[in-house]
Amino acid sequence: MSYIVNFFIYTILGFVLMGVGIGLFSLTTKFSERELIREGNMAVALKLWGKGIGLAIVIYGAWSNSVSLLDAVLWGAIGIITQILVYLALEYIFTPKTNLAKKVEEGNLAVGFSLFAISIIVGLIVAGSMSY
Repeated sequence: MSYIVNFFIYTILGFVLMGVGIGLFSLTTKFSERELIREGNMAVALKLWGKGIGLAIVIYGAWSNSVSLLDAVLWGAIGIITQILVYLALEYIFTPKTNLAKKVEEGNLAVGFSLFAISIIVGLIVAGSMSY
């Protein structure tokens, strides 16, 4: 029975961390991702859900390598913060003269997909770095 309880606790906390991570990522944009997605902006959808997949990979890494619930939550939070910081650094280092947020807001699919891929790559690297 305790396995079932642990399953539900980890699942709920995973979704909470996911929501917090997406919320923090949303703070890094100056436009409403929800509104632009409702309007059909595929570039924004790719950018947002690439971040979501990357965060899910990080949470998976934290969950699968933790020794306790507290350990899992701490590593999940560390992983999410690290992913956000690395993502922002990569976004500005690789394209310092291009306003990627503006390009995505304009619906540039190439930029949206590139940011989607970067989020997944960063998520995999961060999650792999948590396998101690």
